[in-house]
Amino acid sequence: EVLQQQVSTCRQCKLCETRTQTVFGKGNRASRLLLIGEAPGAEEDRQGLPFVGKAGQLLDNMLQAIGMDLESCYIANVLKCRPPGNRNPAPDEVLACSDYLQAQIAMIKPDVILALGRFAAHSLLQSEEAIGSLRRRQHDYQGIPLHVTFHPAYLLRSPNEKAKAWQDLLAVKKTLQA
Repeated sequence: EVLQQQVSTCRQCKLCETRTQTVFGKGNRASRLLLIGEAPGAEEDRQGLPFVGKAGQLLDNMLQAIGMDLESCYIANVLKCRPPGNRNPAPDEVLACSDYLQAQIAMIKPDVILALGRFAAHSLLQSEEAIGSLRRRQHDYQGIPLHVTFHPAYLLRSPNEKAKAWQDLLAVKKTLQA
């Protein structure tokens, strides 16, 4: 809760000037699975919770398909504030939030991390590789297995990629069962 309070009063980048509120994270803090997205959207900014719009509904359906749900996981974003117009996160914004994300990961101590989308994957893996090549293998993040998949918002725009995301979720499930 101390960390959440620090995030709520953060002024380390210009996003603090345009946000309605910060979006810290939600879910089970003792979860074995940590999902990390890129940044809050408009609805998340209004509610102060990650993945509450259509992308969140799709993500919940995806997790249910492997026997989980958003309540049994913990979900956070690389950025804690919404970029105006849902633009891509800027490098200085990612850097400004990086300590908060590191602290969340340390607090949750997940068994597996699932990076949702390019910005989450690039931020966590310090890589510029295409998501298509990142998502086909298990990575190591400070001793934690990390998988990469498409962001649910991308899947809403590109439903033909859902089969690939399904394969990614099966890999996550297998890692959790190991």
